[in-house]
Amino acid sequence: MPRFARTLLLVLPMILVMQGCSSAGIAIREKLGTPKRDQLVDRVDETRVAQESAKEQFATTLEELKALSDFDGGDLEKSYNTLKEQLDRSNSRADKVRSKIRNVDRVASALFREWEAEITEYSTDSLRRASQQQLDDTRERYSDVINAMRRAETKMNPVLAAFNDQVLFLKHNLNSRAIASLDSTLIELETEIAELIAEMEASIDEANAFIDDMSGS
Repeated sequence: MPRFARTLLLVLPMILVMQGCSSAGIAIREKLGTPKRDQLVDRVDETRVAQESAKEQFATTLEELKALSDFDGGDLEKSYNTLKEQLDRSNSRADKVRSKIRNVDRVASALFREWEAEITEYSTDSLRRASQQQLDDTRERYSDVINAMRRAETKMNPVLAAFNDQVLFLKHNLNSRAIASLDSTLIELETEIAELIAEMEASIDEANAFIDDMSGS
């Protein structure tokens, strides 16, 4: 392996950590043999996985809140700490989803800019038109998947806010009366989480379809 390639492989992890999926990171991966089209598929797949994980975590946090609302003796502070830990995990996984969506959009923007520029280089009209049509079709499919991701992303915010409000209230009112007050908000929260999960599942379906299309499946 050439010295340049060995050096690049050594520093690549550090560069990607510092720059995430910035234009420099995209260019480095392309130099190492992963074209932007494949990078986009990879980023969509990573976002799909992150959404699956977040979806499961939101459901777990809700179950922990419901369990606390049914509290009937034992270590109340321990139960609260478990709930707080699940909320922290929900926030962390939501942040990961947001980050993955930004990465998807960066790679897509780079891919489409490059594609548009290269279309002007064709000397054959029929090939230029075919490439333009392919670009338009890919852009339309991408619009479906990124819009689905963003719809699911916006649904996370009110759920996280509601979780946080409950945990914050319990932090300063850790008693049976405060626990009893959870019942009045659980139904509304369950509805919001059901809507969030539905949006996430729709986004995951769009991601799967996009990956299949881009992979020629």
